[in-house]
Amino acid sequence: MFIFIGGSKNNNGVIQTVQGPVGSDTLGVTLSHEHLFSNFGLPINETSTYDETRLLAQVIPYLTMLHSQGVRTIFDYTASHFGRRADLLKAISDSTGISIVTNTGIYGAADDRHIPKYAYDASAMELARRWITEANNGIDGTSILPGFIKLAFDQGPPSQIDRKLFEAGLLTHLETGLTIAVHTGDNPDAVHLQLDLLNKYGVHPSAWIWTHANLHDDFELLFEVADHGAWISMDGVNHENIEQYLEYIQRFKDADLLDRLLLSHDGNGYPAGGDIRPFEAIPKELIPSMRSHGFSESVIDQLLVKNAGEAYAIRVRRTGEREN
Repeated sequence: MFIFIGGSKNNNGVIQTVQGPVGSDTLGVTLSHEHLFSNFGLPINETSTYDETRLLAQVIPYLTMLHSQGVRTIFDYTASHFGRRADLLKAISDSTGISIVTNTGIYGAADDRHIPKYAYDASAMELARRWITEANNGIDGTSILPGFIKLAFDQGPPSQIDRKLFEAGLLTHLETGLTIAVHTGDNPDAVHLQLDLLNKYGVHPSAWIWTHANLHDDFELLFEVADHGAWISMDGVNHENIEQYLEYIQRFKDADLLDRLLLSHDGNGYPAGGDIRPFEAIPKELIPSMRSHGFSESVIDQLLVKNAGEAYAIRVRRTGEREN
């Protein structure tokens, strides 16, 4: 159990979806890192434009299928400047019955191609004020509020812009209580910098998600970070690696760290107008395989229901103490 020093103007146990706030204990089976659509890779001034009719015709039936498989909530990781459209996410949620959570922040990986010019000129505090405004007032002229902060680091030694974006994320968290999810992958330098900055700003590691952690094979570091309270997102599930993910789950279980693990696919329902990159292996294959390999229903519930609710619940998480 973790003790958090300080509080938030938000109510504990709330998740902000595109349809409004819900209780963090009401999410049901959750996919914690997916993209319902994106224009990743396109020039930054083209990323918010879609063939909306075609997009909806492709994504809505797919999510309807996922709903029939038991999925109830999806966290959408498409950031601003590479395709975020809160209005389309709400239309999809309204049509499918799946709760969808969008984000604020800026994606700093992919050789910085999705970082707008203003981010280089602004201070960390000025960036944070933009994101806080979205959290309080809505995204792109809508009343839809973000439910988390999405950031990203490139490979190699962290750059100045990546550091500034993360500091802006910390400042935003301290004001809004939104969790900070960071594309970090196999970059221990970025991991250590993020831990140092969390400590500098007095933010507890449980406010931070190490996404794409499945790309890093040093379980000693994964467990060390998880033991500090951070969230480890193993978000590359597909139909070809189910056995590998069963091994990951067992290793976290043996380390008594299942309560720090998030699972998802990093799929995409409409990748720059292309075919679906599937995100159905968890309900269709991983959950049945967990059952057949002896994992209990309480473990499945922990990994695919409870953990997401705890990870993304809106509250300021300041550095405190860990109870023994």
